[in-house]
Amino acid sequence: MTQTVYHFDDFTLNIAQRQLRRGEHVLELNARYLDALALLVREGGQLVSKERFLAQVWQGIPVTDEALTQCIKTLRKTLGDLAGSPRFIETVPKHGYRFIAAVQAQPAAADHGQGAAQPAPVTASNGVLIPLAAGILGGAVAGMLGGLAYGFVAASQQQEAGALSVLLVMLCLSLLVAVPGAAGVVGGFVLARRLAPTARGWPLLGAAFGGMLVGALGKLIGVDAFALLFGRAPGDITGAFEGLLLGFAVGAAIWLLERGDGHALQARRVAVAGLLCAAVGLLLAVLGRPLLGGSLELLAQSFPSSRLQLDALGALVGEPGFGPRSQFLTAAVEAGLFGSCIASAMQLARRAAGNA
Repeated sequence: MTQTVYHFDDFTLNIAQRQLRRGEHVLELNARYLDALALLVREGGQLVSKERFLAQVWQGIPVTDEALTQCIKTLRKTLGDLAGSPRFIETVPKHGYRFIAAVQAQPAAADHGQGAAQPAPVTASNGVLIPLAAGILGGAVAGMLGGLAYGFVAASQQQEAGALSVLLVMLCLSLLVAVPGAAGVVGGFVLARRLAPTARGWPLLGAAFGGMLVGALGKLIGVDAFALLFGRAPGDITGAFEGLLLGFAVGAAIWLLERGDGHALQARRVAVAGLLCAAVGLLLAVLGRPLLGGSLELLAQSFPSSRLQLDALGALVGEPGFGPRSQFLTAAVEAGLFGSCIASAMQLARRAAGNA
């Protein structure tokens, strides 16, 4: 008889081998709870009544409804699911439960003595390279948009030839900041999730650590480079603290977009994720901690002969020059764009892999 292995999100359920995996990690479940999960997954999308659970999982042994409730609660905890915003197990009040995630079923490899199932195919969630590449691409998109915006502003204030060069320089500079930042944040997120697949808070801490590390290295190299080349360094440009807070916010944005699957709901989640990151950017500006726009202004102030000018941004908020309101606006937009682009790119890659 051909056995079937089930794949959903980054999980693999091999019923014949009595094993649930997340990526390469085996997750512990007792026999009855594994049977309950198998029943739900096999009936993917269909309501499974309480009576059917009792008949097929507990096999007629008298138990209270609390036993089934505890079973579902444990399954949700193992899968990282939430009862109020389910991705996997949906409660149908007074009737039972339904498995709502997309499930891929494939025949298990023939067993020739080792009893080991073939590993699940790499997807956007169960690997590291695919989500990392998607996140970096999202960061690059955010960097391109930000670089073009700053580039057009700076180029518009040039009184001589070279506006195109200014635009290209700003674009490259923005990408130089955004791409390593995205790599650090997303790398920390996915590695932490791989190392601790059942720990909910670790991916957010991993994203924060990755952002902090890249921010610290970027600031160190940037300050040292200016000191070496020009004999003095700019002021307190963006660094570890900014990377830490923004990394945590982007991690939360990624986590938020992974919670739901409906297109209308996802559009709202993208907006909420962007607003969350924008709020962190605004907080950093209030604390006097600059992001890219504020750092560029510090560079321009540190080198008076510089042709870099962002004063035109002040006109958008009714102030002369690049003042506090300009810093608030640019920091919020930068952070919101950065977080929403990264989280959206990772979610799109995850969906594409799931539909492949």
